[in-house]
Amino acid sequence: MDLKGRSFLKLKDFTPEEITYLIALGEELKEKKKQGIAHDELKGKNIALIFEKTSTRTRCSFEVAAHDLGMHVTYLDPSGSQIGKKESIRDTARVLGRMFDGIEYRGYGQEIVEELAEHAGVPVWNGLTNEFHPTQMIADMMTVQEKFGRLKNIKFVYMGDARYNMGNSLMVACAKLGMDFVACTSKNYFPDQELVSYCKGVAKETGGSVTLTDNVEEGASGADVVYTDVWVSMGEPEEAWEGRIKELMPYQVNQKVMAYAKPEAIFMHCLPAFHDLGTAIGKQIYEKYGLAEMEVTDQVFESGQSVVFDEAENRMHSIKAIMYATLK
Repeated sequence: MDLKGRSFLKLKDFTPEEITYLIALGEELKEKKKQGIAHDELKGKNIALIFEKTSTRTRCSFEVAAHDLGMHVTYLDPSGSQIGKKESIRDTARVLGRMFDGIEYRGYGQEIVEELAEHAGVPVWNGLTNEFHPTQMIADMMTVQEKFGRLKNIKFVYMGDARYNMGNSLMVACAKLGMDFVACTSKNYFPDQELVSYCKGVAKETGGSVTLTDNVEEGASGADVVYTDVWVSMGEPEEAWEGRIKELMPYQVNQKVMAYAKPEAIFMHCLPAFHDLGTAIGKQIYEKYGLAEMEVTDQVFESGQSVVFDEAENRMHSIKAIMYATLK
Protein backbone atom coordinates (compact mmCIF):
# COMPACT_ATOMS: atom_id res chain seq x y z
CA MET A 1 0.00 0.00 0.00
CA ASP A 2 1.69 3.22 -1.16
CA LEU A 3 0.34 6.39 0.47
CA LYS A 4 3.59 8.39 0.27
CA GLY A 5 3.01 12.06 -0.44
CA ARG A 6 -0.74 11.84 0.18
CA SER A 7 -2.53 14.34 2.40
CA PHE A 8 -4.96 13.04 5.02
CA LEU A 9 -7.90 15.45 4.97
CA LYS A 10 -11.05 13.30 5.17
CA LEU A 11 -11.88 9.61 4.88
CA LYS A 12 -13.97 10.24 1.76
CA ASP A 13 -10.60 10.50 -0.05
CA PHE A 14 -9.53 6.97 0.95
CA THR A 15 -10.64 3.48 -0.06
CA PRO A 16 -11.75 0.89 2.51
CA GLU A 17 -8.50 -0.98 1.83
CA GLU A 18 -6.38 2.13 2.50
CA ILE A 19 -8.25 2.84 5.74
CA THR A 20 -7.86 -0.78 6.86
CA TYR A 21 -4.15 -0.57 6.05
CA LEU A 22 -3.73 2.50 8.29
CA ILE A 23 -5.54 0.73 11.14
CA ALA A 24 -3.29 -2.32 10.78
CA LEU A 25 -0.18 -0.13 10.60
CA GLY A 26 -1.27 1.63 13.79
CA GLU A 27 -1.56 -1.76 15.50
CA GLU A 28 1.89 -2.77 14.25
CA LEU A 29 3.52 0.45 15.46
CA LYS A 30 1.71 0.17 18.81
CA GLU A 31 3.13 -3.32 19.29
CA LYS A 32 6.63 -2.09 18.46
CA LYS A 33 6.34 0.69 21.03
CA LYS A 34 5.05 -1.72 23.69
CA GLN A 35 7.99 -4.05 23.03
CA GLY A 36 10.52 -1.22 23.05
CA ILE A 37 11.46 -1.77 19.39
CA ALA A 38 12.85 1.44 17.91
CA HIS A 39 11.06 2.74 14.81
CA ASP A 40 12.70 6.14 14.33
CA GLU A 41 12.81 5.68 10.57
CA LEU A 42 11.92 9.29 9.72
CA LYS A 43 15.06 10.87 11.21
CA GLY A 44 15.92 14.19 9.65
CA LYS A 45 12.32 15.10 8.81
CA ASN A 46 10.54 18.12 10.25
CA ILE A 47 6.82 18.74 10.70
CA ALA A 48 4.76 21.82 11.58
CA LEU A 49 1.67 21.67 13.80
CA ILE A 50 -0.79 24.54 13.21
CA PHE A 51 -3.34 24.78 16.02
CA GLU A 52 -6.00 27.47 15.58
CA LYS A 53 -8.01 25.41 18.10
CA THR A 54 -6.07 24.05 21.06
CA SER A 55 -6.17 20.38 22.07
CA THR A 56 -4.58 18.04 24.60
CA ARG A 57 -4.82 14.69 22.78
CA THR A 58 -4.16 15.87 19.23
CA ARG A 59 -1.08 17.91 20.09
CA CYS A 60 0.42 15.29 22.40
CA SER A 61 -0.33 12.51 19.91
CA PHE A 62 1.42 14.29 17.05
CA GLU A 63 4.41 15.33 19.17
CA VAL A 64 5.02 11.92 20.79
CA ALA A 65 4.43 10.09 17.51
CA ALA A 66 6.82 12.40 15.67
CA HIS A 67 9.47 11.95 18.38
CA ASP A 68 9.14 8.15 18.20
CA LEU A 69 9.60 8.34 14.42
CA GLY A 70 12.73 10.49 14.87
CA MET A 71 11.22 13.74 13.59
CA HIS A 72 11.45 17.32 14.85
CA VAL A 73 8.29 19.32 15.57
CA THR A 74 7.46 23.03 15.39
CA TYR A 75 4.21 23.93 17.20
CA LEU A 76 2.30 27.03 16.09
CA ASP A 77 -0.43 27.96 18.58
CA PRO A 78 -3.37 30.30 17.80
CA SER A 79 -1.11 33.33 18.35
CA GLY A 80 1.95 31.85 16.66
CA SER A 81 0.80 31.91 13.04
CA GLN A 82 -0.41 34.61 10.67
CA ILE A 83 -2.47 32.11 8.67
CA GLY A 84 -5.51 33.80 7.16
CA LYS A 85 -4.79 37.03 9.07
CA LYS A 86 -1.67 38.79 7.81
CA GLU A 87 -0.79 36.03 5.36
CA SER A 88 -3.11 34.11 3.07
CA ILE A 89 -3.59 30.39 3.50
CA ARG A 90 -2.10 29.84 0.06
CA ASP A 91 1.04 31.83 0.89
CA THR A 92 1.37 30.18 4.31
CA ALA A 93 1.19 26.77 2.64
CA ARG A 94 3.90 27.67 0.12
CA VAL A 95 6.20 29.01 2.84
CA LEU A 96 5.78 26.09 5.25
CA GLY A 97 5.98 23.57 2.42
CA ARG A 98 9.53 24.81 1.68
CA MET A 99 10.62 24.31 5.29
CA PHE A 100 8.73 21.23 6.50
CA ASP A 101 8.14 17.68 5.30
CA GLY A 102 4.56 17.60 6.60
CA ILE A 103 1.98 19.98 8.08
CA GLU A 104 -0.83 19.32 10.54
CA TYR A 105 -3.78 21.73 10.76
CA ARG A 106 -6.41 21.89 13.51
CA GLY A 107 -8.96 24.67 13.28
CA TYR A 108 -12.07 25.81 11.50
CA GLY A 109 -13.46 25.25 8.00
CA GLN A 110 -12.54 22.20 5.94
CA GLU A 111 -11.76 24.56 3.06
CA ILE A 112 -8.73 25.85 4.99
CA VAL A 113 -7.01 22.47 5.30
CA GLU A 114 -7.95 21.65 1.70
CA GLU A 115 -6.32 24.88 0.49
CA LEU A 116 -3.22 24.20 2.58
CA ALA A 117 -2.90 20.78 0.98
CA GLU A 118 -3.43 22.19 -2.51
CA HIS A 119 -0.46 24.57 -2.24
CA ALA A 120 1.96 23.08 0.33
CA GLY A 121 3.61 20.46 -1.87
CA VAL A 122 3.97 18.19 1.18
CA PRO A 123 1.45 15.98 3.04
CA VAL A 124 -1.09 17.90 5.12
CA TRP A 125 -2.96 16.13 7.94
CA ASN A 126 -6.34 17.25 9.25
CA GLY A 127 -6.19 17.36 13.05
CA LEU A 128 -9.84 18.57 13.16
CA THR A 129 -12.04 20.94 11.21
CA ASN A 130 -15.66 21.90 11.68
CA GLU A 131 -16.68 19.25 9.17
CA PHE A 132 -14.30 16.29 9.67
CA HIS A 133 -11.96 14.66 12.20
CA PRO A 134 -10.22 11.86 10.23
CA THR A 135 -7.28 11.16 12.54
CA GLN A 136 -9.76 10.42 15.34
CA MET A 137 -11.44 7.88 13.06
CA ILE A 138 -8.36 5.70 12.62
CA ALA A 139 -7.93 5.64 16.42
CA ASP A 140 -11.61 4.84 16.96
CA MET A 141 -11.71 2.02 14.42
CA MET A 142 -8.43 0.66 15.77
CA THR A 143 -10.05 0.55 19.24
CA VAL A 144 -13.15 -1.26 17.95
CA GLN A 145 -10.93 -3.75 16.11
CA GLU A 146 -8.97 -4.40 19.33
CA LYS A 147 -12.11 -5.01 21.36
CA PHE A 148 -14.11 -7.15 18.92
CA GLY A 149 -11.50 -8.55 16.54
CA ARG A 150 -13.51 -7.26 13.58
CA LEU A 151 -15.14 -4.19 12.07
CA LYS A 152 -17.67 -5.72 9.66
CA ASN A 153 -21.26 -5.92 10.93
CA ILE A 154 -20.54 -3.93 14.09
CA LYS A 155 -23.59 -1.87 15.12
CA PHE A 156 -22.11 1.53 15.89
CA VAL A 157 -24.49 4.00 17.54
CA TYR A 158 -23.65 7.70 17.78
CA MET A 159 -25.83 9.69 20.20
CA GLY A 160 -25.99 13.47 20.45
CA ASP A 161 -25.23 16.25 17.97
CA ALA A 162 -24.53 14.38 14.71
CA ARG A 163 -24.31 17.45 12.44
CA TYR A 164 -20.61 18.23 12.61
CA ASN A 165 -17.13 16.67 12.55
CA MET A 166 -17.68 13.63 14.77
CA GLY A 167 -21.09 12.59 13.44
CA ASN A 168 -19.95 13.19 9.86
CA SER A 169 -16.65 11.36 10.21
CA LEU A 170 -18.02 8.35 12.07
CA MET A 171 -20.78 7.93 9.51
CA VAL A 172 -18.22 7.99 6.66
CA ALA A 173 -15.82 5.63 8.49
CA CYS A 174 -18.54 3.10 9.30
CA ALA A 175 -19.90 3.18 5.75
CA LYS A 176 -16.43 2.63 4.28
CA LEU A 177 -15.72 -0.30 6.59
CA GLY A 178 -18.99 -2.20 6.24
CA MET A 179 -20.35 -1.32 9.66
CA ASP A 180 -23.95 -0.53 10.65
CA PHE A 181 -23.99 3.14 11.64
CA VAL A 182 -26.87 4.67 13.58
CA ALA A 183 -27.25 8.38 14.35
CA CYS A 184 -29.61 8.45 17.34
CA THR A 185 -30.64 12.01 18.07
CA SER A 186 -33.30 14.67 17.63
CA LYS A 187 -34.22 15.18 13.98
CA ASN A 188 -32.83 18.71 14.26
CA TYR A 189 -29.38 17.21 14.88
CA PHE A 190 -29.26 14.67 12.04
CA PRO A 191 -26.22 14.82 9.71
CA ASP A 192 -26.33 16.69 6.39
CA GLN A 193 -28.63 14.88 3.96
CA GLU A 194 -26.17 15.05 1.08
CA LEU A 195 -23.51 13.32 3.18
CA VAL A 196 -26.08 10.77 4.39
CA SER A 197 -26.89 9.91 0.76
CA TYR A 198 -23.19 9.56 -0.05
CA CYS A 199 -22.64 7.24 2.94
CA LYS A 200 -25.68 5.10 2.12
CA GLY A 201 -24.26 4.64 -1.37
CA VAL A 202 -20.88 3.58 0.03
CA ALA A 203 -22.50 1.26 2.59
CA LYS A 204 -24.34 -0.57 -0.20
CA GLU A 205 -20.97 -1.47 -1.70
CA THR A 206 -19.33 -2.53 1.59
CA GLY A 207 -22.22 -4.40 3.21
CA GLY A 208 -22.82 -1.76 5.86
CA SER A 209 -25.83 0.46 6.56
CA VAL A 210 -26.73 3.98 7.67
CA THR A 211 -29.77 4.64 9.87
CA LEU A 212 -31.09 7.89 11.36
CA THR A 213 -33.55 7.68 14.26
CA ASP A 214 -34.84 9.83 17.08
CA ASN A 215 -35.99 6.77 19.05
CA VAL A 216 -33.47 5.86 21.75
CA GLU A 217 -34.63 2.27 22.29
CA GLU A 218 -34.67 1.57 18.54
CA GLY A 219 -31.29 3.21 18.04
CA ALA A 220 -29.42 1.65 20.94
CA SER A 221 -30.93 -1.85 20.90
CA GLY A 222 -28.34 -4.46 20.06
CA ALA A 223 -25.52 -1.93 19.79
CA ASP A 224 -21.92 -3.13 19.89
CA VAL A 225 -20.60 0.42 20.32
CA VAL A 226 -22.28 3.43 21.90
CA TYR A 227 -20.47 6.68 21.18
CA THR A 228 -21.07 10.30 22.14
CA ASP A 229 -19.33 13.69 22.14
CA VAL A 230 -19.75 17.00 23.92
CA TRP A 231 -22.92 18.98 23.19
CA VAL A 232 -21.36 22.40 23.72
CA SER A 233 -17.86 23.47 22.81
CA MET A 234 -15.60 26.02 24.44
CA GLY A 235 -15.94 29.37 22.71
CA GLU A 236 -19.57 28.86 21.75
CA PRO A 237 -21.95 31.62 22.91
CA GLU A 238 -23.86 30.68 26.04
CA GLU A 239 -27.19 31.49 24.37
CA ALA A 240 -26.68 28.41 22.17
CA TRP A 241 -26.36 26.12 25.18
CA GLU A 242 -29.83 26.06 26.75
CA GLY A 243 -31.83 24.94 23.72
CA ARG A 244 -29.26 22.35 22.71
CA ILE A 245 -28.97 20.84 26.19
CA LYS A 246 -32.75 20.62 26.51
CA GLU A 247 -33.21 18.95 23.12
CA LEU A 248 -30.29 16.54 23.48
CA MET A 249 -30.86 15.46 27.10
CA PRO A 250 -33.05 12.47 26.02
CA TYR A 251 -29.95 11.22 24.15
CA GLN A 252 -27.61 11.26 27.15
CA VAL A 253 -25.68 7.99 27.39
CA ASN A 254 -26.71 6.49 30.74
CA GLN A 255 -27.28 3.03 32.22
CA LYS A 256 -30.70 2.75 30.56
CA VAL A 257 -29.15 3.32 27.13
CA MET A 258 -26.34 0.83 27.80
CA ALA A 259 -28.95 -1.74 28.91
CA TYR A 260 -30.50 -1.59 25.42
CA ALA A 261 -27.08 -2.40 23.93
CA LYS A 262 -25.48 -5.83 23.91
CA PRO A 263 -24.02 -7.01 27.26
CA GLU A 264 -20.51 -6.87 25.73
CA ALA A 265 -21.04 -3.40 24.22
CA ILE A 266 -18.40 -0.73 24.71
CA PHE A 267 -18.77 2.99 25.38
CA MET A 268 -16.60 5.46 23.44
CA HIS A 269 -16.00 9.22 23.60
CA CYS A 270 -13.37 11.30 21.80
CA LEU A 271 -12.90 13.52 24.92
CA PRO A 272 -13.00 15.84 26.73
CA ALA A 273 -16.23 14.70 28.40
CA PHE A 274 -18.58 16.51 30.74
CA HIS A 275 -19.37 13.55 33.01
CA ASP A 276 -18.76 15.26 36.36
CA LEU A 277 -17.92 18.63 37.89
CA GLY A 278 -14.18 18.32 37.36
CA THR A 279 -13.99 21.05 34.70
CA ALA A 280 -14.64 24.79 34.69
CA ILE A 281 -17.24 24.36 31.93
CA GLY A 282 -18.86 21.50 33.85
CA LYS A 283 -19.19 23.69 36.94
CA GLN A 284 -20.54 26.54 34.83
CA ILE A 285 -23.22 24.28 33.35
CA TYR A 286 -24.12 22.96 36.80
CA GLU A 287 -24.49 26.48 38.21
CA LYS A 288 -26.64 27.58 35.26
CA TYR A 289 -28.72 24.46 34.53
CA GLY A 290 -28.31 22.23 37.61
CA LEU A 291 -26.76 19.39 35.58
CA ALA A 292 -23.83 17.52 37.14
CA GLU A 293 -23.50 15.31 34.02
CA MET A 294 -24.22 16.04 30.39
CA GLU A 295 -23.68 13.84 27.33
CA VAL A 296 -22.68 10.82 29.46
CA THR A 297 -23.22 9.93 33.09
CA ASP A 298 -20.24 9.38 35.34
CA GLN A 299 -21.50 5.85 36.02
CA VAL A 300 -21.14 4.90 32.34
CA PHE A 301 -17.94 6.88 31.80
CA GLU A 302 -16.20 5.10 34.70
CA SER A 303 -17.73 1.68 34.01
CA GLY A 304 -15.98 -1.45 32.77
CA GLN A 305 -17.67 -0.93 29.38
CA SER A 306 -15.90 2.38 28.89
CA VAL A 307 -12.83 2.24 26.64
CA VAL A 308 -12.28 5.99 26.38
CA PHE A 309 -8.68 5.92 27.61
CA ASP A 310 -7.70 3.03 25.33
CA GLU A 311 -9.22 5.13 22.57
CA ALA A 312 -7.26 8.22 23.68
CA GLU A 313 -3.99 6.27 23.70
CA ASN A 314 -4.72 5.00 20.21
CA ARG A 315 -4.79 8.57 18.92
CA MET A 316 -0.98 8.54 19.19
CA HIS A 317 -0.47 5.15 17.54
CA SER A 318 -2.88 5.90 14.69
CA ILE A 319 -1.46 9.38 14.03
CA LYS A 320 1.98 7.79 13.94
CA ALA A 321 0.70 5.38 11.30
CA ILE A 322 -0.75 8.22 9.21
CA MET A 323 2.49 10.21 9.30
CA TYR A 324 4.65 7.14 8.65
CA ALA A 325 2.56 6.01 5.68
CA THR A 326 2.49 9.43 4.03
CA LEU A 327 6.14 10.35 4.67
CA LYS A 328 8.13 7.08 4.55
